[in-house]
Amino acid sequence: MRRWLLALAALVVAGCVGLVAFGPGLIENARQGVLPHTPYAIGAKAAALHDSLIVADWHADSLLWGRDLLQRSSRGHVDLPRLREGNVAIQMFTIVSKSPRGQNYERNSSASGDNITPLVMIQAWPPRTWRSLLERALYQSEKLHVLAERAPEQIRIVRTAVDLEAALALRSGRPAGERPVAALLGIEGAHALDGRAENVDALYDAGFRMIGLHHFFDSRLGGSLHGESGEGLTEFGREVVRRLENRRIIIDLAHSSPAVVDDVLAMASRPVVVSHTGMQGTCDSPRNLSDAQMRRIADAGGLVAIGYWDGAICDVTPEGVVRTLRYAIDTLGVEHVALGSDYDGSTWTMFDTSELAVLTETMLRQGFTPAEIQAVMGGNSARFLLEQLPRS
Repeated sequence: MRRWLLALAALVVAGCVGLVAFGPGLIENARQGVLPHTPYAIGAKAAALHDSLIVADWHADSLLWGRDLLQRSSRGHVDLPRLREGNVAIQMFTIVSKSPRGQNYERNSSASGDNITPLVMIQAWPPRTWRSLLERALYQSEKLHVLAERAPEQIRIVRTAVDLEAALALRSGRPAGERPVAALLGIEGAHALDGRAENVDALYDAGFRMIGLHHFFDSRLGGSLHGESGEGLTEFGREVVRRLENRRIIIDLAHSSPAVVDDVLAMASRPVVVSHTGMQGTCDSPRNLSDAQMRRIADAGGLVAIGYWDGAICDVTPEGVVRTLRYAIDTLGVEHVALGSDYDGSTWTMFDTSELAVLTETMLRQGFTPAEIQAVMGGNSARFLLEQLPRS
C-alpha cells in the first residue's frame, strides 16, 4: 500500500510539474496567434517610409502570458525581437486581471467564474496574486520592470513625457532592429483597484499611466459595454475618474457602456482614448461603440485606436484593417486615429508586430498620403502622450 501511495504521489507531482511546464503554452496556442498567410511583399518605398516612422500601439496583453519577452517566440504576437523588427517605437503593455467565464461581446455576469485565476496558478505566479486583482496588476508591472533591467538597450519604461522624449531620442540614428522600445503600462479594467479608490496611487507608483474603466463585466465603477446593467458611472466610478485625472493617468473607454462614455465625457477635463476598437460604420459589432460617440471622443481631443481582430473590424486582412483606418480618418479626422492591436489578448490576426510594415504598404497602395500614414501609425500617439503624460 505504501508503494502505491508513493507511486500515486509521484504521479501527482509529475502531473503538476508537467502542467506548469507545458500548460501555459498549450493554453496560449489554443487562444491566440497569427493566421496562416504567405509572406507579405513590402516594396522599397513602403519599407523606407516604415523605417522612418514612429510606430505606436495602444494595447497588447503580452505580460499575461508565460513567455520571456526578450526571446523571439512562435507563440502569440509580441516580444522584444518582433517589436524591434516591426520598428515599434511605443508599446502600451496592458494588463488583464480578470475575465468572466463564457466571455462574449453581448452579456456577461460579474458573478461568473474567472478565467484568469487558473492561468495565474498554472503559470506559478506568486500566491499573493491568486486572489487579489491589484496584486495581479502589480506583479505584471514587476515583470515589465525586470525586462527593462535585463535589457536596457532594448526597452525603456516610460512614466513621464520627459522619459518618452529621452526614449525617442535614443532611437535617432540607430539602424532598424537596434532601436529601443518605449514601454508604457496600462490596465484593462479598473476592477484591479480591488474596490479601493486610493489604490489609484499604488498603481500610479507602479508605473501605470493608462487605466481602462471596464472590461467584460459590470463593476463598482458602473456598466460594461458587455455587462448586464447598461448603467453609467456610479459615485465610486466618479471618484475614480477624478483621481485618475488628478494623477494625469489617461482614461481608456474601451469596454465601457455608452452611458459610462457619456458620463466620463461630461465630467472629464482631459482627452480620453479608446485603446483598441473598430468602427460601427465598417463593422456592426457589439464590441464597438457608436460612430456618434467616437466623434464626441475625437471632438474632445481624444484618440481612437483601431485593432486587428475580427470582433472589432470584421475583416482581419491588412486590407480590412486599412479600410477601417480610412473610415476612421474620414469620420473622426486624421489627428484622432491610432493603432490599438489587442495583440496577445486572445485574438487571431493576419500579422504579428514584426510584420507591421504590411500596413504601411497597404495604405500606400490604397492612396493614403505619407502624412496620413505617419499620423495614424504613431505620430498622433506620440503627440498625445507627450501632451498628456506628467512632465516629471
